[in-house]
Amino acid sequence: MCDYSLHGVRTRPAKVGEKLVTHNFGTGTRGFAAPEDCSVAVCVLPGTELAFEAPVKYQATFMLRANTGHTVAIFRQINRGALHVNHDALEFPDGEIVLLTRLYEGQNATVLTLPSQPKTAAEAEAQPRVTYVD
Repeated sequence: MCDYSLHGVRTRPAKVGEKLVTHNFGTGTRGFAAPEDCSVAVCVLPGTELAFEAPVKYQATFMLRANTGHTVAIFRQINRGALHVNHDALEFPDGEIVLLTRLYEGQNATVLTLPSQPKTAAEAEAQPRVTYVD
């Protein structure tokens, strides 16, 4: 998914094996982009597995940098019932969840797997799809 604050930015879906970089889109949030075209947000679905080149760094609190110690994460959406807050997050192997918008810019990742397509109406409802803006 791409967070609500990226709705004014062109988007496209992520592909397995694709290289991504964390990027500040100038909309008040960060997200993923392809290194060759940072003007387009690359949206990932909940359940997408990502591998980073180095342990993921993020802003823990005002001006404090934190390091997760992990190079793999699963993309999640949190606080989905809350309006006008960031939902895009990464879950790390130890259970820590970090909002994507808190990641430092310029971190490289590879899309390892995408979530499977829903097989039932209940699965489809639990795993909403997104509309991409060209």
